[in-house]
Amino acid sequence: MIEVKQIRSKKDKKKFFKFLIDMYKDNPYAVPNLYTDEFAEFDPEKNDAFRFAECKMFLAYKDGKIAGRIAGIWHRGANEKFGLKQLRFTRFDVIDDFEVTKALFAELFKWAKELGMEEIIGPISFSDLNEEGMLIDGFDKDSTYIEIYNHPYYVEHMERLGAYKVVDWHCLRIAVPEKDERLERLANAIAKRNGYTVLDVKWYLRHNKKKLSEYIMQCLDVLDEAYAPLYGTSPINKKQKEREMRTIYQILLPELAAVILKDDKVIAYGFMMPSINEVLRKGRGSVFPRGIIPYIKAMTHVEVADMMSIGITKEHNNKGAVALILNSSLQGLTKLGVKYLETGPMLEHNTHIQNLWKNYNPELVKRRRCWGLKVDDYDPDKL
Repeated sequence: MIEVKQIRSKKDKKKFFKFLIDMYKDNPYAVPNLYTDEFAEFDPEKNDAFRFAECKMFLAYKDGKIAGRIAGIWHRGANEKFGLKQLRFTRFDVIDDFEVTKALFAELFKWAKELGMEEIIGPISFSDLNEEGMLIDGFDKDSTYIEIYNHPYYVEHMERLGAYKVVDWHCLRIAVPEKDERLERLANAIAKRNGYTVLDVKWYLRHNKKKLSEYIMQCLDVLDEAYAPLYGTSPINKKQKEREMRTIYQILLPELAAVILKDDKVIAYGFMMPSINEVLRKGRGSVFPRGIIPYIKAMTHVEVADMMSIGITKEHNNKGAVALILNSSLQGLTKLGVKYLETGPMLEHNTHIQNLWKNYNPELVKRRRCWGLKVDDYDPDKL
């Protein structure tokens, strides 16, 4: 017997987040979400996205045991931006039982019809700052902190539901070169020609953190501008940016942060982070107490770095600022002795960002998909 319950209490939310950790505890490629981040993401008092979005969370029980979970997001802000009538789904995890998947999605179809929505899309969360896309290729590759791992059978479940591809994201792996003298010369020439400077993040972190915070907030303004045209994105307000800045500080290594200025204003940036896979695995979604030693190791001995995001203002998009980001990033990676860089999910048609790495023999290691389901086509009796 399968029963689906909408959850609201803190106790049930703990079960909701713990289900993922328990289900993948023996999987060598999965990385748990940071437990505290998940609570904050679904807390209206902490996540300011709830001002323009609503969320429902569901747990599925089979024979009295939790067998699946899903959350639906009615993102009014994104719908207004793109002129769409969509309900998002996120945090979908399930045992290999299609009947459980059907029961979970039945709740979303019911809500979507009540709201007058035409399509259900996902996995996609409140903003582009969050994890997005279902893994469809690369199941034998390590996930990262900014990705979601899932079993291969999820894809089969979605296809049986009648889901179709909306868009794919690509993830690349790059072996860090020892040095790129051509890029260094190019970056220096562009900086001189355009009056660009590279922020000394290390100095500001030690001597003027208040000013550094102002620069980081400007970086997030740049992100908001640069990512605006991309699929599924929505504007992020000041509170959301402040929350993201706190996350950045938790994993900030100055060598992995490239911030480009002109007239003391941020016009471009590139943020990377040390891979904290083992931290979250050992800590089972927490840093303290079991993850603290792996955390110290991850921050001091970086073998793999994860690309968080790159952004350039429209005004400076075609003036070569990207060369300064790449040069500063590669110098920082080399200084720390990083062997590999893994990019986060990049939209498959966003060739501009993917071409940044073309000179470094990038390897396509993972593909992720945003699925779509037409609300009017839903007929549970035909599934």
